[in-house]
Amino acid sequence: GFNKYFDSPDALATGVIVSSLTIGCFLGSLLSGPLADRFSRKITIMLGALVCTLGSAIQFASISRAMLIAGRFVNGLAIGFLSSVVPMYQSETAPPGSRGRMVSLQQWAITWGIFLAFGIDYGCSYIEGARQFRLPLGIQIVPSSILLFTMAFMPFSPRWLVAHDHIGDARQVLGRLRAYGHTSAPEVTEELRLIHRTIAFEHATKASSYWELLKRPNRRRTLLGCGIQFMQQFTGINTLMLYSPTIFRSIGMGSVQSIAMFQAINGLVNVTSTVPAILWIDRWGRRATLLLGTLLIIVFYLVLSLLLRSYDALTDLTSHDSVIFNLGPHGLGIASICMVYLVVASFAFSWGPCGWLIPSEIFPTHLRARANSVTTGTNWISNFVVTLTSPVLLQIAGWRLFLAFSIIMAVNMALIYLFLPETKNMTLEEVDTLFAGS
Repeated sequence: GFNKYFDSPDALATGVIVSSLTIGCFLGSLLSGPLADRFSRKITIMLGALVCTLGSAIQFASISRAMLIAGRFVNGLAIGFLSSVVPMYQSETAPPGSRGRMVSLQQWAITWGIFLAFGIDYGCSYIEGARQFRLPLGIQIVPSSILLFTMAFMPFSPRWLVAHDHIGDARQVLGRLRAYGHTSAPEVTEELRLIHRTIAFEHATKASSYWELLKRPNRRRTLLGCGIQFMQQFTGINTLMLYSPTIFRSIGMGSVQSIAMFQAINGLVNVTSTVPAILWIDRWGRRATLLLGTLLIIVFYLVLSLLLRSYDALTDLTSHDSVIFNLGPHGLGIASICMVYLVVASFAFSWGPCGWLIPSEIFPTHLRARANSVTTGTNWISNFVVTLTSPVLLQIAGWRLFLAFSIIMAVNMALIYLFLPETKNMTLEEVDTLFAGS
């Protein structure tokens, strides 16, 4: 299998292989802003799909660690493009009352991809030899090719069209999106008027540069957008999703098949728990959703850390006095796995969708692409730190890592309560007015 073919990488080497993707994501997200402004959101998404296909092919053909890392880096560039531009494209094309639902659907699609990947990994765990890891890597070519083909039939963002003086095309797109093709419908005319007025004002009075993100009133938006993306990664979700096999092995789940099965269940929990956000995020609002999810994550991480501490104490014959939950090794192992699933479930309906939704809707049109490239870059550089250090920290700190995540989430909760305004059911232009007047 993988370990035999690539000489059993240790914890640090594993971190480098995994995190090479996130370095590509970081660079790709920074490049996506100028590309999306110049060539359109739609074309940038198609470019991301094409680059992803290339990166997947390199990984599939890998004959060394270096080639595998290179393929993951190329894939990362593509994911950087897509993770920055897709939520922005959705925000700019969705009606105000369902914008949260649309971006949540994107997050739901991501969870389906994770679940299918875990399922494929489980099936391939029964295959011997290099095919065990080459097949999952090669299958990545299929969804990226589908995205490249189908995106050709999607409309351009009406706000991008207006910003580039394609007013007639913008009316046609809004007619398709809002009124079943009726371009003269009152709601189409009113939204086009509002978009045109806002963008004309921005062009006349404001520059479109990265420096603008550091000036008032955009500085608050930039700190909020980057802060949300930073905090999303320090929920520890990628430690649980990427390194849960390490956690499962530490609590006695030893076989490849059982670990792959628990990982597949983890993916299914992620899928099903995103559904409440799709149904109710535009009713609950962003603030309430994040505060509830954060509170649950704090509790479940605290319990997980105590369960893992008890397991360590129980399996160490010299330290039974520090056992907090005496459920026996097997009972503690199952309870710990359940806590992992509950943390993932709490993340899935809150930080999962909101982490992408909020940065995509709080910036003005003339800065949105550049701002999203910066906020998404913050996500990926934070992701890099987490994925690179997690295997080492799991090895050194063990249960204390999850206690630390619980404390970090308590800080996140206070920051969300103090600084995040509510933006549900507002047009992007109304959100702009909210921040411009703050």
